[in-house]
Amino acid sequence: MIVRWGIDSLPEVLEQLGVARPLLITSPRWSDVPLAVERRFAGVLPHAGLEGVQSARAAADGADGLVALGGGSAIDTAKAVSAATGLTVISIPTTYSGAEWTQFFGVRNPATRSKDGAGGARTEAIIYDPELTLGLPARESGGTAMNALAHCAEALYVPGRSEETDAEALAGAALISRHLPAVLADGQDREARRALLEGAMHGGAALRAGMGLAHAMAQALGGVLGLSHGAMNAVCLPPALRFNSEVAASEVARLGEAMGAGDPIARVEELARLAGPARLRDHGVERVQLPEIAEAAAARPAAKANPRPASATQVLELLVAIW
Repeated sequence: MIVRWGIDSLPEVLEQLGVARPLLITSPRWSDVPLAVERRFAGVLPHAGLEGVQSARAAADGADGLVALGGGSAIDTAKAVSAATGLTVISIPTTYSGAEWTQFFGVRNPATRSKDGAGGARTEAIIYDPELTLGLPARESGGTAMNALAHCAEALYVPGRSEETDAEALAGAALISRHLPAVLADGQDREARRALLEGAMHGGAALRAGMGLAHAMAQALGGVLGLSHGAMNAVCLPPALRFNSEVAASEVARLGEAMGAGDPIARVEELARLAGPARLRDHGVERVQLPEIAEAAAARPAAKANPRPASATQVLELLVAIW
């Protein structure tokens, strides 16, 4: 993976990858950003909505590469187009999602109320620039950073873990725990923004190990109800850690050491409260919807990779506890 810092490095990266006719895939917010890309698609939908992906695929005809600018939805949209076309993706993340590191992506289908995962994207380069995060509101900053922290936490105990991904996870958890409060206190703190982006970068690299129950629950909430993936990870990570601590106590303890916390779950809960409302009802989830969400979560690959098997009944108990 090519990794650069500073948006002004894009021409060099495009040249290195042999991309001469890139398509920018982004949202309306970033449609006019000054970049060395003429062809632009600014119709990204939340959760990489299916209609947006289809439109981006059509816009990519004649392009020889893709530049994804934005959060996880823009990057997942570009990855879906890449998987369909074989085009290279250069990601420029403006949040802390970490999606830029993997070949996998999720596309929400509103008709089926599901977020369907797939792989095969050609993610070959990432450009980080903390200046692009300065306008990110506190809610989005906190939610996507908690998503990054979930990448770090779950990477320590899923089957795909390795010494390399462990090192990335621990480095990311340390930076996120240390700098997220400062970013939420002052969104213009450039040093804290850069450090938090570095933490998310490590979390994204750790994400290559895979995901667990917290992500499965967040994905189900996003698929069924269209709720923010970052915010749902903030709500779902503490109960998932508590559920897994029976079989992954040493891994959870390592997470705590990295965060400088004797009680890692309490520290995660503290950060989640800073990021936004900590209960599902505060995000508009109705109690009657929980069984459907539990069924969807238990069926997801991330739940099946969890170190402790979780049935739909057990997932429902966790959802009720945080409702």
